[in-house]
Amino acid sequence: MIFNNMQDSKTLIERFNKDLSELDFGKTPKNLYDPIYYSINVGGKRIRPLLCLMACELFDGIYEDCISAALGIEIFHNFTLLHDDMMDKALVRRGKPVVHVKWDENIALLSGDAMSVIAYKYICKSKNNLRDILEVFSKTALEICEGQQYDMNFETTTNVSEEQYLKMIKLKTAVLLAASLKIGAITANTTKKNTEYISSFGENLGMAFQLQDDLLDTFGNPEIFGKEIGGDIIANKKTYLLIKALELASKEQKQKLNYWLSNKDFNPKEKIEDIIYIYKELNVHKHSENLMNKYFETAFDSFDKLEVAYSKKEVLYNYAHSLKQRDF
Repeated sequence: MIFNNMQDSKTLIERFNKDLSELDFGKTPKNLYDPIYYSINVGGKRIRPLLCLMACELFDGIYEDCISAALGIEIFHNFTLLHDDMMDKALVRRGKPVVHVKWDENIALLSGDAMSVIAYKYICKSKNNLRDILEVFSKTALEICEGQQYDMNFETTTNVSEEQYLKMIKLKTAVLLAASLKIGAITANTTKKNTEYISSFGENLGMAFQLQDDLLDTFGNPEIFGKEIGGDIIANKKTYLLIKALELASKEQKQKLNYWLSNKDFNPKEKIEDIIYIYKELNVHKHSENLMNKYFETAFDSFDKLEVAYSKKEVLYNYAHSLKQRDF
């Protein structure tokens, strides 16, 4: 279905994946480039480039003017995942071995660095308002590094507040969704007001998305989710679930949680089962779902303020709602 010459999400993702699959990053040395192709081709939801392209078309821009930026955003996102997996010591992503497992950490580090450079190469091919796009992209790239550092700091921090956690996920996750939409809007030359509204929409969508991701990491189906359940628990990630559990726990429950958080020699399966049992006792998944839904509502409040016809909004609106229902 096409709305006012806008492409629906299925058409967009098929077109984007075709363009992405045809990119030539380089061939030699193989140990530099093969992991890049592997990271890109292993799949993914392509949420960020789709948001970028949808935002551009929402404001009467065209696919051809935005595709380079969308490609750059997706390559950059995959670079962050590659390095993130190394830091988290993850074994699987999207149902496949991660790069540092399939090759080794040195190769993963260098291939990731190359991906960040390649991402900028494609961002720089943007046809409209390049200076503004680079400013948004560079600011976002640095914020993601800040968010990742906070995330790592929290692993060895005893007390992490809800406020600190929300700041971390804003930087680590939400800002890239916001930037993807904002860059699409900038490419289409829309008004400053529309650009800020769609950026706010993306940021709040990103906050909800990360809360949802944390829930799926603990309560999701590993076959659907694409990675092992309980990775956050094993890594002592200070997710909203854990922060809320420590806040609500009885003395006995808190002792049990602190035991697992401080114990360096443990059975992973037992740790995951024990902590999930406490989460269920305290009903923290409901607290997390409530906060997630609050961010979704705030996102759609900003979306409603966009100064474009409803018929043009429908594609992006439907796609955003599909993210709310995701289980992977």
